[in-house]
Amino acid sequence: MIHGKLNLTDTVSCSENAAHMGGSQIWLDTRETLTVDEMLKAICVVSANDCVVAMAEHIAGSEEAFVEMMNNKAKELGMNDTTFKNCHGIDEDGHVTSSYDIALMSKELLNKHPEITKYTTIYMDSLRDGKSELVNTNKLIRTYKGATGLKTGSTGLALYNLSASATRDDLSLIAVIMKAPTTKIRFAEAKKLLDYGFNKFSFKQFAKKGDTLDNIEINKGVKPTVQIEFEDNCGCLIEKGNEEKIEQEMIITPIQAPVTKGQKVGEVKFSLDGKTLNSVNLIASEDVDKINGFSMSKSIIYKWINLLR
Repeated sequence: MIHGKLNLTDTVSCSENAAHMGGSQIWLDTRETLTVDEMLKAICVVSANDCVVAMAEHIAGSEEAFVEMMNNKAKELGMNDTTFKNCHGIDEDGHVTSSYDIALMSKELLNKHPEITKYTTIYMDSLRDGKSELVNTNKLIRTYKGATGLKTGSTGLALYNLSASATRDDLSLIAVIMKAPTTKIRFAEAKKLLDYGFNKFSFKQFAKKGDTLDNIEINKGVKPTVQIEFEDNCGCLIEKGNEEKIEQEMIITPIQAPVTKGQKVGEVKFSLDGKTLNSVNLIASEDVDKINGFSMSKSIIYKWINLLR
């Protein structure tokens, strides 16, 4: 088993098992190796099942062990309708999922590993010094504005499937199509869903991580105030036309020195029609020590000297 993170430059070999996979493949040879970067490119662009199995064996030691990892991750994500029987998706009894679960998995991939779009947005490329031509099976990459991926899939039983992702004006959407009768219909239906989302909703950013607000008062500090900032980014998907109706409520906790940089001092809540949309913590931007006898004396002397000027 491979421990730790993979590097894109790591080399992956091909077993007899991987070389003899069915379905989409790039015809790996047991005598060759490809880098992780090349494997990911083949998997994302042309659904190369031989590369999928080779990667599974490289990561977990065997396809079976990797499938166990897949099912554990699915359970962790709440993919309650999903059971993986293999790592490549070829028809097998009991190998099932749902459109909702595919959406959950796609969201996790895009949120936790956004660099995947480096591969899923490739329309044409090649491997093996140009000998293997790659053309993306996801035609939306070329035809749909803002398309970022994500993955096609088709088998005799499952028919034509697609998890389509796109981003416009900071709004990222995922549309999942399953069991379309033709490849043309899966792309057309995905476009309809994405168009509906972009026409009806927008992403409203309320706060940016690190943006500072006004200073707030603190008790018994060497300074009377401390500057505060947003702990994280904060935003929400809202129906278009409601942007100006959003209300903001700032809640500040009474603070007493000492104050540590990064310490929570309150929160801001954003609501619409009385329903909370999101909230973000407010934190101190700096340390403020507690006043003591020495620092109090300095403060009094400093103020007294200023009064004489």
